[in-house]
Amino acid sequence: MRTFNYIVAGSALVCALASCKSQNQDEQATVQAPLVSIVGAVIEDVADEEYYSSTVEPWAKNNIVPQSSNRIEELLVEVGDYVQAGQIIAKMDDVQMRQARLQVANDSIEFKRLLSLRDQGGVSQSDFDSFEMSCKVHQSSYENVRKNTVLRSPISGVISSRNFDRGDMYSMSQPIYVVEQIVPVKLLVGLSEADYTRVKKGDVAAVTVDAFPGQVFRGVITNVYPTIDSATHTFTVEVKVVNADRRLRPGMYAKVKITFGHQNRVVLEDKCIVKQQGSGNRYVYVFNPADSTVTFRQVKLGQRLNDRYVILDGVQLGDWIVNGGQLRLKDGIKVKVN
Repeated sequence: MRTFNYIVAGSALVCALASCKSQNQDEQATVQAPLVSIVGAVIEDVADEEYYSSTVEPWAKNNIVPQSSNRIEELLVEVGDYVQAGQIIAKMDDVQMRQARLQVANDSIEFKRLLSLRDQGGVSQSDFDSFEMSCKVHQSSYENVRKNTVLRSPISGVISSRNFDRGDMYSMSQPIYVVEQIVPVKLLVGLSEADYTRVKKGDVAAVTVDAFPGQVFRGVITNVYPTIDSATHTFTVEVKVVNADRRLRPGMYAKVKITFGHQNRVVLEDKCIVKQQGSGNRYVYVFNPADSTVTFRQVKLGQRLNDRYVILDGVQLGDWIVNGGQLRLKDGIKVKVN
C-alpha cells in the first residue's frame, strides 16, 4: 500500500515538473519572439507613370552644301551662331553666276528684238517659241547657279558644325555648315509594345536633363510610330518640347516621364521593402494574425512616391506588412507585434 502511494506521488511530481517546464518554454518562446511593427496595406489613386531614357535631338537638321565643287569665297557665321531662315551664311566664287547673269541679260535684249520682228513677220512663230524656251532654260540655270553661289540657311537654328575655311576648294566630301533647328526640339522614346494602346498624340510628357537639375520641361507627344520592332518589342514615340529659351541642346541626355492615366494601387512605405542580398529582387514580410508568424513574400515595385513605393504585385488590400524590426526575421517564425 505504501509502495502504491509512492508511485502516485512520484507520478504527480513528474506531471507537475513537465507542466512547469512546458509553461517555462512557452514563456521563453514568447520572450524570444522578435518584436516588430506592422502597417496595413492601403490602396490609393496614383498616376500610372513610366520613366524612359532618351536624347535631345534637333527638330530639323540641314547640311549646307553647294551643288558642285567651287572655291569658298566667304564664311559669314561661326559655330554656335544662331541664324534665321533665309540668312546668307556663305558665298562661293561667283564667276559662273556672273556669266549666267550676263546670259540672262542678253536673252532679255534679244527677246525684245525678236518680239518686234515677229510682230512684223520677220521671224517665224516656231523660231520665236524656240528662243523663248531657250531663255527659260538660261533663266532656270541662272537661278540654280545663284542658289549654289550664295548659300542661305533653310531653317532658323544654331550652327553646330563648320568643316571648311575661307579660300578652301569645296570638295563635296562633307557639308560646309550643319544647321540644327532647336526651337523646338524633339526626343525619340522607345516604349514597350504593351503600352501601344495606352499612348496617343497629344499626351503630355515631362522631360528632365542633367544639365538643369530640378527643372522640368513640358513635352507633347506629336507622333506615334506605326510599327513595332520585332527584336526589341518596342515602338517609338516622338516628344516635342517648345524650347523657346533654347536651353535644351541636341545631344543632351534626358529622362522622359509619360503618364498613362490613373489607377488604384497598393502603396507602402519604403521601410517595408527588403532587398535580398546578391539579387535585385524586393520582398516584404507579411504578418499572419492567425498564428503570429510572418511570411517572406516577393513584390514587384512600381514608381517611387517620395518615401513610398507603388506595389504592382505581391501585396493585396488588407495584408499586414512589417515596417520595422525586419533584421531578425526569417520566413515562418513567430513574432510579437509592438
